[in-house]
Amino acid sequence: MKFDTKIVRAGIEPDPTTGAIVPPIYQTATYVLPEVGRDLGYDYTRSANPTRQMLEEQLAAIEGGKYGICFASGMATVDSCMKLLKAGDHVVCSDDVYGGVLRYFNQILVNYDLHFTYVDSSDPVKVQDAVRPETKMLWVETPTNPLLKVTDLAAMAQIAKEHDLLYGVDSTFATPVFLRPLEFGADMVVHSTTKYLSGHNQLIGGIVITNREDISEEMKFVQKTIGAVPSPFDCWLTSLGVKTLHLRMERHTANGQIVAEFLEAHPKVAKVTYPGLPSHPQHEVAKAQMDGFSGMISFELEGGIAAGKILMNRVKLCALAESLGAVETMITHPATMTHVDVPAEERLARGLTDGLVRISVGIEDPDDIVADLEQALEKV
Repeated sequence: MKFDTKIVRAGIEPDPTTGAIVPPIYQTATYVLPEVGRDLGYDYTRSANPTRQMLEEQLAAIEGGKYGICFASGMATVDSCMKLLKAGDHVVCSDDVYGGVLRYFNQILVNYDLHFTYVDSSDPVKVQDAVRPETKMLWVETPTNPLLKVTDLAAMAQIAKEHDLLYGVDSTFATPVFLRPLEFGADMVVHSTTKYLSGHNQLIGGIVITNREDISEEMKFVQKTIGAVPSPFDCWLTSLGVKTLHLRMERHTANGQIVAEFLEAHPKVAKVTYPGLPSHPQHEVAKAQMDGFSGMISFELEGGIAAGKILMNRVKLCALAESLGAVETMITHPATMTHVDVPAEERLARGLTDGLVRISVGIEDPDDIVADLEQALEKV
């Protein structure tokens, strides 16, 4: 079965009772057992649910994995992956991870005797140098949020294998349409299903996918025990969204290229970061391991915070919103929005400058997106 067909059909079977081509939502908390000591594979929805199982199988298939385990959010997924560690363990992590992950690691997990070193994972030498005897996991985000750094996943797999590390990749920005990290040696792949996979700004969710049975069993135990599971309705909505993922991602990346080229040529934009541009520092790596570049762009405005506020307040089509990966174009200014609580010194050290803007390019007509940015930039 070819990839585009998998997107539409994998893991989805007509309802055996009625023949409905769209399987029903099993919106139930519990199940009636046929007799004591025997069930039909389901006893309580925290443990298992047919709608959730359908989504897990669907997403595992398109990622090229054997096992998928869904959670109530992307962050609940990350949290569950960290349950593979023990007190005293050390993690080498990409330095430009999603802010929620950074907050979780630095303000919560450190209290449980877990230790983190943040490095630019686009440089394998820095990753290698950060490994300690107590290092147990390598955690990579590619492309990163919001600076869009790209990591050579095969190089990371070599380091992980050499040091016997668990190797996790957050591939939310790329989706399985453009990147399948398991093919490059990752042990587990994480997605926020809130973003591109569902694609319509209507739910919160996450998933981890793996080929390793031991990791799958651990994750299923965590899923059942902690109970941070998505509702059957959210799973059903995600499954519907996934059916058009390949079509949406083609439009996202086509629009992203157009908008990135427009911004790079604009006199009021100092710098544009987009993996599809030859100016991107890891453009060649991105071309080699990705089948497309998605719709995420970061760009730098002259004028810092003041310029960012002017742009944010003048856009009309581009929604001023902190999320990403949906059909609508959304724009954020990290210094005053997503990272406003991060001390300026720390933020600047990470490369999150006062004039940095992140845009999640949607699937509208690209001329309309460009026209909106153009009129907003006039007053910057």
